[in-house]
Amino acid sequence: MLQAVLISTATLGALGLLMLPRVRNLRPWRATVTPLASIIGSGFLVLGPILSHSYGKYAPMVMLGLCLAAYAFGAAIRFNIANIERNPARSASERRTEHFSSWALAFAYCISVAYYLNLFGAFSVKMTPYNSPAAAKAVTSAALILILAVGWLRGFTAMEKMEQITVSLKLAIIAGLLVGLSVYFVQQAGSGELVFTPPPETGWAGIALAFGLIITVQGFETSRYLGDEYKPAMRIRSMRYAQWLATAIYMTYVVLLTYAFDAESVPLTETAIVDMMKVVSAILPALLVLAALSAQFSAAIADTSGAGGLVEELSGRKISPRIAYLILVLIGLGLTWFSHIFQIISFASKAFAYYYALQCAIASVGAFREAKSPLRGTVFALFGILAIAILFFGQPVEGSS
Repeated sequence: MLQAVLISTATLGALGLLMLPRVRNLRPWRATVTPLASIIGSGFLVLGPILSHSYGKYAPMVMLGLCLAAYAFGAAIRFNIANIERNPARSASERRTEHFSSWALAFAYCISVAYYLNLFGAFSVKMTPYNSPAAAKAVTSAALILILAVGWLRGFTAMEKMEQITVSLKLAIIAGLLVGLSVYFVQQAGSGELVFTPPPETGWAGIALAFGLIITVQGFETSRYLGDEYKPAMRIRSMRYAQWLATAIYMTYVVLLTYAFDAESVPLTETAIVDMMKVVSAILPALLVLAALSAQFSAAIADTSGAGGLVEELSGRKISPRIAYLILVLIGLGLTWFSHIFQIISFASKAFAYYYALQCAIASVGAFREAKSPLRGTVFALFGILAIAILFFGQPVEGSS
């Protein structure tokens, strides 16, 4: 009962704070909330159980490694934002690489929409009598077709207005989750029941698995594409703030989850977090399902719209957003019916890794061109090599059916 009261108070309090006009209209917060929402969106729901199942007591170390890798890629993108402002005249090779990078991002969006909506489908049926993989895929397919119909007939302007509300709701529920987990952790520690499980995944297999999870801390790059609303300095700060805050949230979450729960007691599925949280409080599963549904659908809308706009721009308006939406939905349907969610996570990680590799290449060239930054250029090149390693060696999680 105490947990339920504390969780409800924390959730409602955080939601009330985030919905205050003075907070919602605060320009730095508005700039930060877009990348923050992307980073801790879908990944937050699946990453905790995956890490605790796969790495046992070392899960927090792997989480820190993922956050550091994401921060490294973010550093390259931040350098590119500033470098374009300082040196708008770019070489032909840089412009060509940027063009390929944008196409890579558009393709990554196609896979990420499938990822978001497969989670949407799984969480939709989780607490119903129809909880099965086939039912989840049917809901995902219906959501993809709905997005296609809305994008084709009306566009996404009206639906994009939901983002501020869904982001605030998601962050408020995460606040409630962390409070509930903290209370449960203290109780487990007090009774001497904290869990320190040996890692099932070690060596190269563990590294390759971590490579396949980079999508779960992706989203910071959205700051780069807020140029119509914010100046470069604000976009750079917004990405840093979002990554710092997301790292703090992720590390707290994974530490609490890893040592308070025996991961083996719950089968590893995309909705495992719901089953785990039943032990903490009766209200948490419903809150997490609500967060999942609102977050995944709004994220899918944002990425579908972004992909359509990118494809239209990159094709010189030869491919309309409508055709881009159709292609995206066909890819999404194929992934939904012929791949498992954990495979889609790995595919999305690889797609974004390719985009990050190209961004690191652009940053490396730009840094070497500045006489004072050869060391930085070398570091960015190493980040690019890491992204290529993720692209080629990332492996999907083996979940339970």
